[in-house]
Amino acid sequence: MKNVLVLCTGNSCRSQMAHGYLDFFAQGKANIYSAGIETHGLNPRAVLVMKEDGVDISSNTSNNVLEYMDVKFDYIITVCDHANENCPYIPGDAVRLHHNFPDPAKATGTEEEILEKFRMTQRMVKDYCQEFVSKNI
Repeated sequence: MKNVLVLCTGNSCRSQMAHGYLDFFAQGKANIYSAGIETHGLNPRAVLVMKEDGVDISSNTSNNVLEYMDVKFDYIITVCDHANENCPYIPGDAVRLHHNFPDPAKATGTEEEILEKFRMTQRMVKDYCQEFVSKNI
């Protein structure tokens, strides 16, 4: 079974969304992990917009990439430029992929405007994950 790590800065939004969708689309055919260079906790707005699409990430935890140094990954996907540029060395021969998604946690405005930024990022992450699974898992 393939091991996939999704990595971002704080493991609170984008990587958590990707974790949820990769789990959903892989249907048990891969072990999905998500982590951050730091841990910022699971963002409640990310949980909300994922739930709106039928994917429950509410029991996910915010993890630091150093917790997974003993896992042999087949794929490492960075979902923000900061993580891509600052990722610590992870041993192994994993295929490394990068896609910079907008950070919805930085959105400002009314609650509805902020949620729309989360939904926009969520849709992009969903499309990316569906394509990744169809090609690689």
